[in-house]
Amino acid sequence: MALTLRLDQRQTQALVMTPQLQQAIKLLQLSNLELAEYIAEELQENPMLECDEGEDVVGDDASGFESTDFEAAQPAKISTEAGLDVDYNNHYTNDGGADLIEETYLPQSPTSFAEAGYGGGFDALQPNIEQILSESETLRDHLTRQLAMDLTDPVDRLIGLHLIDMLDDTGYIAGELDTVAEVLGCTMDRVKATLERLQQFDPPGIFARTLAECLALQLADRNRLDPCMQMFLNHLDLLATHDLNGLMKACGADAKDVADMIAEIKALDPKPALAFDHGIAQPITPDVLMRPQPGGGWIVELNSETLPRVLVNNQYHALVSRKARTKKEKQYIIEQFNSANWLVKSLHQRATTILKVATELVRQQDSFFRHGVQHLKPLVLRNIADEIEMHESTVSRVTSNKYIATPRGIYELKYFFTSAISATDGAAVHSATAVRHRIKAMIDEERPRKVLSDDKIVTLLKAEGIDIARRTVAKYREGMGIPSSIQRRRAKSAPI
Repeated sequence: MALTLRLDQRQTQALVMTPQLQQAIKLLQLSNLELAEYIAEELQENPMLECDEGEDVVGDDASGFESTDFEAAQPAKISTEAGLDVDYNNHYTNDGGADLIEETYLPQSPTSFAEAGYGGGFDALQPNIEQILSESETLRDHLTRQLAMDLTDPVDRLIGLHLIDMLDDTGYIAGELDTVAEVLGCTMDRVKATLERLQQFDPPGIFARTLAECLALQLADRNRLDPCMQMFLNHLDLLATHDLNGLMKACGADAKDVADMIAEIKALDPKPALAFDHGIAQPITPDVLMRPQPGGGWIVELNSETLPRVLVNNQYHALVSRKARTKKEKQYIIEQFNSANWLVKSLHQRATTILKVATELVRQQDSFFRHGVQHLKPLVLRNIADEIEMHESTVSRVTSNKYIATPRGIYELKYFFTSAISATDGAAVHSATAVRHRIKAMIDEERPRKVLSDDKIVTLLKAEGIDIARRTVAKYREGMGIPSSIQRRRAKSAPI
């Protein structure tokens, strides 16, 4: 074979991730705190950008500013088929920038949430002030992580989120449980059942309502909560008054046993949450606001307090452009001006995308907002993406670290996504929550001589139109703490 030099011409297609495109994608997945930090950095580095301090600046006005002030947009409400009204007051205004970032290339980002450094952000950002001040985990983060791992039922998770937010700095429930039941539209039994599961979380003693309950949870974790110790905890007032004779009488124990129990009690932590960092905890600021509309329906709007107000100073750009002499100076001015304009338009697209996704979420979870947590609809990213004609990865970025304030509380947008079980006709119409409830009801109603196996439960569910695998039934049953059919048969056949 002869070795020769030759020149070939080939035509290929490739997606090029420009710095501007990467910036637009990263802005979409930032939380409001991270976005504020990013904007602050851009304001320091780019002389063409100005921070709007509250003046009424609209578009290209006499002072030479191009604005992202969304409140100046013309008010408009669009009625939807489901009786949902969307308030588009809170849109950014920018000449020609509304459709700059097309959805066709937004999904192409190589950065996933798992790859991102923190909070849906990106690694190029410097650590924020919270990370610099403290590396210790907050109590809420610690409990939320356990909630995601131990509770698979979306209803229980929503209840758990409310209970976590009710904790004080010492780890006790500060408030009444009936408030949670009322807000979420569920029964008190469901709230209490969820609370019992949360009381098994680390640290031991968390989610207690009284000192006696806190100590009892810690003793149970050590397998030391016997009837005598429980009676001791029921009479802590006698311990406070140093009435040892009363304690011995109440517990039916001698002086040595009471002394041993006192020693065990002193070894416990009456304030189990104090070991966690509470000093720099930040309140959740919702990105989207939702409220009932008079006459029915909902109004969904962006939270103006979380939206950055950034101006492109066209007047300053014209001034420095006239004074630029060298090619390097002119190139720098052009780059900074283009970067400023792109940032303004990227912020506009970010705002409209968040509002569009949130609006569709509210529409599809309308039954939850109207009737309560038991009506949470099975929902996946594709359901939202198909309706608003966006890619699933875009919806994923938008719903992470973005919060919506609703009449039933403040939630991260991603919490409205639940799993679904297919019907026998192929349509995904049964929520996993409803299927778990049906399995539990079947087992509760079974007779001792006709204990249902997992295969039998599958058969019965398919007869009801629910297509489910045996291993899924077993997973749900174990997740609810229900023993196998063999164990249940033995327990129900055992003499009382």
